[in-house]
Amino acid sequence: MRKKNKIKGIAFLLFLFFGVLYLFIHVPKLSDKYGAVESKLYLGNSDKQPLVVAFGGGSGGNDWTRNYLKGKRDSLNQKGYALLAVGYFKANGTPENLDRISLDAIRDTIMAAAEHPKIDDSKIILLGGSKGGELVLNLASRYKEFKGVVAMSTSNVSFPALTIYANTSCWMYKDKEVAYVPAPLKTILPAIKGDLYTAHTMMLEDKEAVNKAKIPVENIHGSVLIISGKNDEQWPASEMSEQIINQLKENNFKYYYNHIQLDGGHIAPLENFNLVYDFLEQHFTVE
Repeated sequence: MRKKNKIKGIAFLLFLFFGVLYLFIHVPKLSDKYGAVESKLYLGNSDKQPLVVAFGGGSGGNDWTRNYLKGKRDSLNQKGYALLAVGYFKANGTPENLDRISLDAIRDTIMAAAEHPKIDDSKIILLGGSKGGELVLNLASRYKEFKGVVAMSTSNVSFPALTIYANTSCWMYKDKEVAYVPAPLKTILPAIKGDLYTAHTMMLEDKEAVNKAKIPVENIHGSVLIISGKNDEQWPASEMSEQIINQLKENNFKYYYNHIQLDGGHIAPLENFNLVYDFLEQHFTVE
């Protein structure tokens, strides 16, 4: 009986080992919806409107079309700004997972919307929170058409795709994966428990990977506003945001930049949206 139980135990351990190994070495197939982006344009009444391009975070869908953001959407229109709501995964016709999303496709979608005669295409501002913050920094760092960035509760590096495998990048640029900080084996347990803060902190311990995966924010061609909550429960947003500021300082960034730290958690920036209005009115005036 003992021998039989021992064999079962060994078999289970082997199954577990190869199961974990499979998770780390198996690369999921690229979505057949790769490069598909959903967008909806909300226009105000004025001519030559600056365009605010708004992205949601890791929950997916097209957040800025939803009712809970209608007040902010309407306020931006009333202040003279057009708003383009963009869904890049789990939205109509887009990939199901936040996995190797095409930055080029998003850029092309934005520039197509900016051709509207009521939009001032010299004033395109990207706005995103959480994974959307990571996204807008990646976009603005690579395309000179974007002249402003508001990144809320953001990271300073690219993290792995939000898949069970977590072994691909969230982003693709020119059909190549953007460098990301990998998830080591020890992150599995906190991730299963839903402790994303600990999982991200563990990933950031790999300083060599962090250096390779840093978003090249010094290449942004316009003003930058970073907003974070000091007690972010999802990841160390304030610390990562300070790394962005340090990176801009070290590279003698010539445009305006600021990091505002708030009391509160992951959604604190969205709860203090007046800071975004102030930034827009100061740096992207409506004619």
